[in-house]
Amino acid sequence: MRPNLSGIVRVQGRIEEIERRIRPKQDEPKPEKQERFVDVLAREEAKPPAHDGKGGGVRIPESSEGWEDHISRLAGEYGVDEALVRAVIRMESGGRTDAVSHKGAMGLMQLMPGTAKMLGVDDPFDPVQNLEGGIKYLSQLADKYDGDLTKALAAYNAGPGRVDAYGGIPPFAETQKYVRNILALYERAAEGEN
Repeated sequence: MRPNLSGIVRVQGRIEEIERRIRPKQDEPKPEKQERFVDVLAREEAKPPAHDGKGGGVRIPESSEGWEDHISRLAGEYGVDEALVRAVIRMESGGRTDAVSHKGAMGLMQLMPGTAKMLGVDDPFDPVQNLEGGIKYLSQLADKYDGDLTKALAAYNAGPGRVDAYGGIPPFAETQKYVRNILALYERAAEGEN
């Protein structure tokens, strides 16, 4: 009588499949060296927020390329304060539609590939799709955390699993600084400061 090894064969096949996904492909060209997200972020944080000329808010410092006109509509559609959206964009990408973080987050609102897919964003570098996905995600996180903005922002940065695991802002310096900085930008925008 032969032992039944079909379970072992299935597990071995699954391991090989996972290894193929995480192992870099030999024939795949290496991406061009991107500017590190933390460097872009530090540079943008050093700039004072610009007044938008409409009685308050943070103006995105770079050329709007037409996408900035969509912020108000999408923020209203998903019930997210426009000033908060602008603060998130400022922190995440500095208004660069082609921004890519060292972790692989893309576009204006720095959507991770899995998050973008979950939100129905086909092209994270399309600024309007990225905006809609990011604003929709902020809205979902605000709902999940019953309007607790600190938890929603922490989840936007570190992921909801980590916020749930720690019962609030995770003890990661990056996430804690992220939440503080966005709240400061948001507060200044709400007060109509420069």
